[in-house]
Amino acid sequence: MILPVFKGGTAARDPEARLGEAVGLARAIHLEIVATEILQLKTPRPAALLGSGKVAELAERIAADEVGVAVVDASLSPVQQRNLEKAWQCKVIDRTALILEIFGARARTREGRLQVELAALSYQRSRLVRSWTHLERQRGGFGFLGGPGESQIEADRRQIAERITRIRRELEQVTRTRGLHRAARRRVPYPIVALVGYTNAGKSTLFNRLTGADILAEDQLFATLDPTMRGLTLPSGRKVILSDTVGFVSDLPTELVAAFRATLEEVVEADLLVHVRDISHPDSAMQRDDVLGVLRDLDLAERIEGGLIEALNKVDRIEGEDRLRLHSRTARNAEQEDISAVTGEGCAELVALIERRLQEDRRIEDVCLSAVEGKAIAWLYAHGEVVQRHDEDELVVLQVALDPMNAARFDQLFGECRKALPVGEGALRSSA
Repeated sequence: MILPVFKGGTAARDPEARLGEAVGLARAIHLEIVATEILQLKTPRPAALLGSGKVAELAERIAADEVGVAVVDASLSPVQQRNLEKAWQCKVIDRTALILEIFGARARTREGRLQVELAALSYQRSRLVRSWTHLERQRGGFGFLGGPGESQIEADRRQIAERITRIRRELEQVTRTRGLHRAARRRVPYPIVALVGYTNAGKSTLFNRLTGADILAEDQLFATLDPTMRGLTLPSGRKVILSDTVGFVSDLPTELVAAFRATLEEVVEADLLVHVRDISHPDSAMQRDDVLGVLRDLDLAERIEGGLIEALNKVDRIEGEDRLRLHSRTARNAEQEDISAVTGEGCAELVALIERRLQEDRRIEDVCLSAVEGKAIAWLYAHGEVVQRHDEDELVVLQVALDPMNAARFDQLFGECRKALPVGEGALRSSA
């Protein structure tokens, strides 16, 4: 049973859309939905969130339908959860627990599994032990906690705290390893473009379309949990690294925001963010606000103010005048493209926009090198755009466009090879 709960008069989201999302979250871990109901709640009750009359009414329905798990699409305190379980005689989980279940079932990498376990233990610490055994009857053990014999299920709070400490130490090592990988990429170096967006907005489908990869891309919530990176060649021949990241969701558990900060470092470290939106969704505008809110939590407010590229995805689901209005609107916005990751419509224009944005940060430099410094010259051709070249005697003078990262890297690698500009090359410098 799914019970989306809204505070009366304050819910900006479409209730039916929120119900659909809650059902999608439950189905993501293969729960069978036997009943759903939308509840308008004006004043949350401390004891059980809902009023006693509504609790009793739902208890009769739950007993009649033989419901084993009731999902309340809201945040429940430990007391509220216990009281509802006592009244309804079934397992009750809230939105946070449901999302943690999904992450636990889907995480594949060691880092992802550690982060999910950390988030789950932090959430579980304030609740009854064995609070995660409800799904074992339905799918024989799940996600990161396994079966009923798993140590953390039977552990007391002291053991949970000790396990949290150990996981954090392990995550520190994983984070250092990821940092070494990022440093290795910086030595290449290629700009990193990260796809961000609400869950099921089509990020993985777009990632596959642009890179030719075959990562999991399904029409379900949280199909992607572990970051994936692939090379992408832009129309000019310039190479970038495209990163597919975990999708965001409204009311994202604070435990997950903190625990997945290492995974989301790919977003923090990215040179450019592309916000993929499901423009066909009735709550697309609210989903956009949710994504921007999480990005601000990651201290990326300046990046947002600097402008994100918005890829308005799933236009193939929009028809008639609505489609024309959308196209007219995006045509007037230099930071938006309406696309379909499924059909490929607009994807070429999106890639061109990505290249234009990356070029905005480039600056023109005059570089004078000895003609024998072939490695340095080749590096500039590979990582920058050579606008002009002048060969004189045994010197090569290049006017080259470099982004700040590559300019700094060139100075680090070949700074000692640079020569003073010869007399008469002032034209190059003045044109920079």
